[in-house]
Amino acid sequence: MCLILLAIDTIPEVPLLLLGNRDEFHDRPTRAAAPWDEDARVVGGRDLVAGGTWLAARSDGRFAAATNLRTGVPATAPRSRGWLVRDFVLADEPVDRYLATVQTEEASYGPFNLVAGDARGFGVLGSSDGAPRALARGVHLVSNGRLDTTWPKTRRLAATFAGLLAGPPDEAALLALLQDESMPPDSELPDTGVGRELERLLAPVFIHGERYGTRASSLLMVHADGRVVLRERRYGPHASVLGEESRWEAADGGPFRQAPA
Repeated sequence: MCLILLAIDTIPEVPLLLLGNRDEFHDRPTRAAAPWDEDARVVGGRDLVAGGTWLAARSDGRFAAATNLRTGVPATAPRSRGWLVRDFVLADEPVDRYLATVQTEEASYGPFNLVAGDARGFGVLGSSDGAPRALARGVHLVSNGRLDTTWPKTRRLAATFAGLLAGPPDEAALLALLQDESMPPDSELPDTGVGRELERLLAPVFIHGERYGTRASSLLMVHADGRVVLRERRYGPHASVLGEESRWEAADGGPFRQAPA
């Protein structure tokens, strides 16, 4: 993913809420969110090139999501960043221990930011930021910069999300926040070494492009009663809608079932 909002213990009866946009080249083969063959308790999309994923969740509330880290220099590595998410949700290692292990192996992956959590806690690791960090109660934003970097898109999503916190969580309204194409002024754009025109394309919450853009918008909710919901909208070139919106739900650690969106 390229933009993640994580809300921990900020919404009554919803200990965890994640909003995220996956930005990618439109011609990269991808499978829509669905239960995994390896474990029916896991749901998420799949990258059909390397076999990993950008976001996945397990029916006991264990989840992970990753973004790349924009450096302005093309990066190749022996392992796909998507394996970081895949390997976490298919295992049972505590978050802090898993992130510590990843830190020792981070040179094997392209630059990344990784968030992960389960019933025992939440953490984040940026490959350019040193040691893993625990995530406490509150709203956390992660994009393609260093973990302490604030970009216009992270400020925008944080502000619009705060506007919805007064009422009960509405899934459709939350997902709509991820469709925001508001463009910040040039004076607020970061300089990540990719040039001004590309900075403009990448600046909004939702990236509307022909070859590259937002491919999926996702909402993950872990409810206090044990229900886990993953809802996904998929897009093609120029923000064209692909297929039906999907909604998967599980309860009490059982397998995910498709539910009405």
